[in-house]
Formats: sequence, structure tokens, C-alpha cells
Amino acid sequence: MSENRKLKVFLPLLFALVLALGMYLGHKMPAARNSDSVIFFNNKRGSLQEVMDLLKYKYVDTLDLSDAQEEAIEGLLSHLDPHSIYIPPANVQEVNEDLDGNFEGIGVEFNIIRDTVNILSVIAGGPSDAAGVLTGDKILAVNDSIKVAGTSITADKIRKLLRGPRNSTVKTRMLRGNKELDVTIKRGVIPLYSIDASYMAAPGIGYVKLSKFSATTYTEFMEALRKLQKLGMTKLVLDLRQNGGGLLDAAVRVADELLPDNELIVYTQGKSYPRQDYKSTRPGLFEKGALTVLLDEGSASASEVLAGAIQDHDRGEIIGRRSFGKGLVQEPFDLSNGGTLRLTIARYYLPSGRSIQKSYQNGREAYEEDIANRYSHGEFLSRDSIHPLDTMPYKTDKGRIVYGGGGIMPDVFIPFDTTRYSVLLTDLYTRNVFGDFIYQYYTAHAGDFSKYKDAVTFNEQFRTDDALLQAFRAHAVRAGVQMDRMSEKDAAEIRIRLKALLARQLWRSEGFYMVINESDPVILRAVDALEKTND
Repeated sequence: MSENRKLKVFLPLLFALVLALGMYLGHKMPAARNSDSVIFFNNKRGSLQEVMDLLKYKYVDTLDLSDAQEEAIEGLLSHLDPHSIYIPPANVQEVNEDLDGNFEGIGVEFNIIRDTVNILSVIAGGPSDAAGVLTGDKILAVNDSIKVAGTSITADKIRKLLRGPRNSTVKTRMLRGNKELDVTIKRGVIPLYSIDASYMAAPGIGYVKLSKFSATTYTEFMEALRKLQKLGMTKLVLDLRQNGGGLLDAAVRVADELLPDNELIVYTQGKSYPRQDYKSTRPGLFEKGALTVLLDEGSASASEVLAGAIQDHDRGEIIGRRSFGKGLVQEPFDLSNGGTLRLTIARYYLPSGRSIQKSYQNGREAYEEDIANRYSHGEFLSRDSIHPLDTMPYKTDKGRIVYGGGGIMPDVFIPFDTTRYSVLLTDLYTRNVFGDFIYQYYTAHAGDFSKYKDAVTFNEQFRTDDALLQAFRAHAVRAGVQMDRMSEKDAAEIRIRLKALLARQLWRSEGFYMVINESDPVILRAVDALEKTND
């Protein structure tokens, strides 16, 4: 091994060991035990900084110490839990935008098709809408000199070009049909909604799809509840499938609207953090009325806190599959280089006293493969394949037995619907055949959809006829997909998917879910259960 290669391998390990020693010694000092707001607790230089200074000023060759230091941090964190992570300075803004519930940009959805940036949709009332940008426009250049068409540009590079501080401007060269035009767009604040859909799934039954917990979630949730109650909602389906979590405070505030006053929602506790209880404190907007909560293996963290509180207090029925199993609390610490350390400082405990964190004792790789292993072991298809690692029983308010240590087990298990992911359909999804076709079809027939005043009307009246199906089939064949293997089930799923994606073009995610949910077995089971309740 060459000297340079030895150095490259050795330096990150050295930094990690020194950093670990420095943090250990720092924690043992009195100042460390009396502060919870800083990471370095004394004015003396730590051993890590001494090593960094020596390498910077005394080492024979010039080193890129910033990269080596980040590798050292990653090396140290790899020995902790899987959710203690380092966020490099370049990624901090993007991560924070997701939690803040907004970003600053021009307000469009785009896709790169054959090296051309195509505008898929324009956010109503957003900056691009105000500038006259239309679905179907193609971006040829940005800020006069930056050509983006035919250059193999990536989606990340386009986002960086289009995003920027509010009230700043971006000049674009667009292609609309066969005509080129210049469009100047004044950037603004673009919301990142956490509620994807809220509509009446059946008479008296409301549906809310909650995709994450951000700073705007509670306000969005209250608006959705009020809208649905005006439409006659007395029962609710709350869909938390694929909700990876977010801000604990947002989940607690949503739970407060569903639970009676003074009920424990969750508590947190860690070695250096005393127990902190989170309770319902005010009259909720939907404390009464039948409730079902939908979960799957993608439901994690804050979504598990909300669902677990509902289950432990017997407030509603949990339907779906076992949740992810993340019950660790991270606190962000801003670092001097502009990065952020999200360090696990406590665990979540549900009202029954159980923790839903799954084991990570076998390392990060095994932890990350857990969901795939669940599928291969048959857990997605059979409840009998689920074996909780924590066999200690806990009790709900009404005495039902529940378990911790690996997610939340649903009260009603619904297996994974494999018919929606045949070999043909998987091929169509991975090649993005649906997305390409819908974009081209919609831009060519946009005027045909003006007769539908809203998503409800579209869902009731629009039919995916044979002509549309044949057009899609021809498009797929041109994309290299063997369509002669299409079964009747495949054809039925393709019809539903095409209708749902057209609804998305017109009414974004709410239109999509309104259509696609009509054939979703989990939704159908939830609605059926609520229709049979007397609450």
C-alpha cells in the first residue's frame, strides 16, 4: 500500500478515535454535566483540535482537512444508533426546508424527458403561475447564458438554478409549442404541504392523508378537519402510511385534537435527559367520532407516536401492517462548519410504557435491511409471520395486550397487495412509462378536461376508455416494454393508474388519492369498518 493510501485510510480512523476520547473526557468534566446547549464544554483546546492544528501547520504535505474531518465524524457516528447522523453544510438547507414546510423558489414541478426540462404542473397562485408559465412549457435556458436543454443536466442542478431568495428573479427561455419566449419569474415562498389529500371517502366518512410532520402540519390538519366537518364528517380515516415522521410537537398537537383532555400522548427519557411528559391540554376538534388510523412499514417516528397514543387509549382502530419501529429522539446541534449533528438523546415511550424502537444491536447494515427481510420472511403477506422481539406485554386503557420493541402492530392486518406490482407493472414503473405518457397526453388534450369542475366530478364521470388504454400500450411498446404479457388484472390496474395520474395533473395529490384509493384494499377495509360503527 502506498504512503498516500495509508494516510487516507489512517487519518479518518485517527480523527474518530481522538474525537471519541475528547467527547468522553469532556463529558466527565463538571461543565459538561451542567450544560445542555453546547457540545464543547471548556475553553481549552481538545485533543482533536490539537491534532488538526498539527496536521494543518506541521504536516509535510497539504491536506484537505475538511473532508477528513467529515469522514472522522461519520466514522464515529457509525458506532452509535442508526439515527444519529451528520448533515453536511451543503445539505442542511434542504433538510430544514422539509421540516419548515416551505422553500423559496418558482413553484413548478418538472421532469427531464430526453434531455429537456418539461414543466409537469404549475402551483396555482405561485410565482410561475403569476408569470404565465403553463404546464407543457419546456425550459431551454436559465439566466440567459445557462443552457439546460440537450445538456444531460440533472434534476439537482435545475433545482439549484431555479431556487433562490424570495423576491429575487430568474430569467428563463421557454419553448411553448413551436414558439420560444422569455419569461422572468419573481421567486417566492413555496409551501411543502404535509397533508396530501382531505376529502369525503363515503357519506359521513372523511379521509386525511398525512405524509409528514412539519411546522405547518397542525394548521393544515385543522383546516382539513374543519372542511370535512362542514361536509358532514362524523367519522375519520387518518392515513399515516409511508409517513416517515418529522417534528414531535406537530404529532403531539394533532393527537391533542383527537384525544380527551389530560391524556398522556408520549413521554421521552434519556440518560442525560429526565422524563418529559406530553399530554393533551385542550378541547379537541375531533375527540369523539369513530376513528381508524392506517399504518405500514414506512410509518415511523412521529407517526408511530400518534398512532401509538390512539391505540394505547383505545381511541381508534389501527389498520394495515407493522410500522417501521423508530422510537429514538434526535436533537440538532449546529456545528461551526455550517453542518448539523442530529444526535439521539432520548427514547419515546407510549402511554402504556412501551418503546417501539426496533433493535439495532446487529449494526446499521442489518438495521437498514430490516424492511426487506420482513418482506422476504413473508410478514407483508401473513400476520402469523410477525414475531415481536419484545415479548413483555403492555396493556391499553381497556386492558388489551400490546407489545413494543419493533414498531406498532395493527389491530387489523391487511396484507400487501401483490397484484398491483406484477412483473409488467414493475417494468412500467421503473421506466417511468406512466409519467412520460401522461405528460404528453395531457399537454395534447388539456382542453378536453375543462368540463370537469373539480376532482369529485372528474372521479365520478371520467372513464379510461379503450382508446386511451391502446394509446398507452403503443407508447409503452415504443419505450421497449413487452406489452403482449398484459393480463386482465394488469389492464385494470393500468386504467386506474392512468385516471389517477390525470387527476393529479389537474388537482395535484388530492385528485390522485381520490381516484387511486377507490381500489385500495386498506382504504376499503377502513371505510367498511367505519360504516358499521354506531359512533
